[in-house]
This record gives sequence, C-alpha cells and structure tokens, in this order.
Amino acid sequence: MGFAMQFFKYVGVCAIFVIMSNAPIEAAAAAPPELRVPDGFSIETFYDDVPGARALARGDDGTIYVSTREVGSVYALSDEDGDGTPDRRRVLAQGMTQPTGIAWHDGDLYVAEIDHIWRYPDIAKHLDSPQRESVRDDLPDATHHGWRYIAFGPDGKLYVAIGAPCNICEPDDFVRDDRSLQFGSITRMNPDGSEWEVYARGIRNSVGFTWDDEGELWFTDNGRDWLGDDLPPGELNHASGPGEHFGYPYCHGGTVPDPEFGKGKDCDEFVAPAQALGPHVAPLGVKFYTGSQFPAAMRGQVFIAEHGSWNRSERIGYRVTRVRLDDDGKGVEYVPFVTGWLDGERVRGRPVDLLVQPDGSMLVSDDAQGRIYRVRYTGE
Repeated sequence: MGFAMQFFKYVGVCAIFVIMSNAPIEAAAAAPPELRVPDGFSIETFYDDVPGARALARGDDGTIYVSTREVGSVYALSDEDGDGTPDRRRVLAQGMTQPTGIAWHDGDLYVAEIDHIWRYPDIAKHLDSPQRESVRDDLPDATHHGWRYIAFGPDGKLYVAIGAPCNICEPDDFVRDDRSLQFGSITRMNPDGSEWEVYARGIRNSVGFTWDDEGELWFTDNGRDWLGDDLPPGELNHASGPGEHFGYPYCHGGTVPDPEFGKGKDCDEFVAPAQALGPHVAPLGVKFYTGSQFPAAMRGQVFIAEHGSWNRSERIGYRVTRVRLDDDGKGVEYVPFVTGWLDGERVRGRPVDLLVQPDGSMLVSDDAQGRIYRVRYTGE
C-alpha cells in the first residue's frame, strides 16, 4: 500500500474517531424535543418508556411491537383500557444481538438479529410467555451494517436487508441452499425461510422499505461516507421488479461516480433514485400514507424518517420528511414534515421508523429518546 493511501486511511480513521467521540446520541435524551408539525396537525407522545425504540410493527389486535438495536430487547405495547393509547409495556425478549428487524405476519411475530431470524407463533396469545422458533440461523454475521430491516411484501414473502459490510467496497457473494446471494442487497424468502433469493442489488444499507398500491417495492438507502459534506445524497428508490441494480458501489445518488469503484462505469447503467435526499441525513423508515385522516392531497405520498448525520461538519436530518411523487413515480416535492429533534447543533432525538395506524394517525419511533410519537390531523 502506497504512502498516500496509508495517509488517507489514517486521516479517515482519525476523523471518524473525532466525530464519533462527539456523537450526539449520548446527550439526546437529556431534554425532550419541541417538535413542530404543519398547520392543522398535532404531535403527542404515544408511549414514552421504550428504550432504544427502532422498528415498529402492528398486530391485528392493535398491539404495537417495537425492536431495538444496541439495547437488545423487543417490546410489546398493549392498550388494555381501550382508549387508543398503550398503557402496558411487556419485554418479549432481551439480550439479543441487535434485533432491529421486526415484522408481524398472519398472527406471528418475526424478529431478525444480525445472523438469525426468529418466529414467535401466535404472539398475541403468548405475550406473557412468548416462545420462539428458528426461521434461519445462517444470515451473514458481519456487524458492519449488519442490523437487519425486515418486512413482509404483498407477495407474502419476507424481505430482508443485507447491508454492505463496509463503507465502500465491492460486496462479496455468499452461498446459502445452493443459491448465490450478495451483500449490499435486499433479499426475500418464504415465511419458513425457504427459497431465499436476491431481489435487488447495489444497495449500500437499507433500513426501511415499503410497497405501493401496485405491489412494487420502495426503499431508502444510506449513501457512502467521506465524500464531503454535500455528497452523496441519501436515496429513495423504487424497484419495479426483481433483478435491478441501484448503483452501489459504482455510482451514488444516480449521478455521482465513486472516485475508486466508479472508474469505467456509467451511472446510466443503474436505476436512479426516485428522489435524491439530503446528504448524510441517514434515511431509515419509509411509508406511503395510506390512511384517510390526513388531507386528501397527502394520500399516496411518501414519508421518511431521517435519523440524522454523524459525519458532517454541520448536522442535518433529524426529522420526518414528505415526498410527493408525479404520475411517473418521480419525486417532485421533498419537504420537512416533523422537525425539532435538531436544535441548532444540539440533537434532542433521532427518528427511526414510521407506522400508519388504522385510524389514519402516524407513529414515529425515536431511539435516542426511547419514545414513540403520534401525529394526527385535526384540521384546526
């Protein structure tokens, strides 16, 4: 390795240390944020004791299931008095290894650790004594981008994100059940773990996906680090079918060739984002608004939880944004929807995931505050 490359890597490591040593997460829970929503909306605390709250899932009985990352626990929030707000929290599991992925399907709860997917059968009847079964125990054990986001698609398949095990690299293949799979992808399998296959490639680290009313996949992707404050953008992507490549590590944001891996590549070879997002905003949870409570113009629009930057000289993100799409599925408006987690340069919380409730309200998890908020439209 040449001296210049060694020096660059040394500087990069030092920069990571300096920034992470001043990371905002530790101070985030010191004071609750003063959150702001558009006129006609209100936001309130839905539940305020969910340490490390990450992904959200809802059972048919209204129980809200909440995953965590570093905390290693999985929670169930129940509304036992029927007033529309949870009044009881159960810890379904603890001591797990970054159980970020969580999904509810046909009465069962699925939880994904880094290298393992579990199913908790008939969970609503066993909240006080949950039992689990192994679905797969052979997911890659690389911890870099190793936390899994999972969700069931309209095809009944369980979709599982397999993040790239690096900031920037050409992801390797790995073989499972005689199938060649790949890091830097979104994969899918049957609910029992069989027929595991790659659905979409060229994805650095997706921690949120959803489907439109045509059954097509949409997902967020976190861009690579260390291209400066303003490059590359985060991404909202649309997969119209299986087999598409979204550019990583060769091209970022549809227009930015990677300085190392992009040589000889044309960004037009890859699927461009439906909407380029702010640089380093860390887009995570994403949902179409499918309810009827918000104004009619917002139905079918995309909402994104931006967890917030960590490697930028001025912080950005820490908000929920809204994307309006045109008839061709391209973003024509990208605006803030919920703000206030970022107070100047002080971080007061970090939104992670979104969930549209049957009544049309929207839940927002905040892993730094250990809290879940509810956004409602009042029209006032």
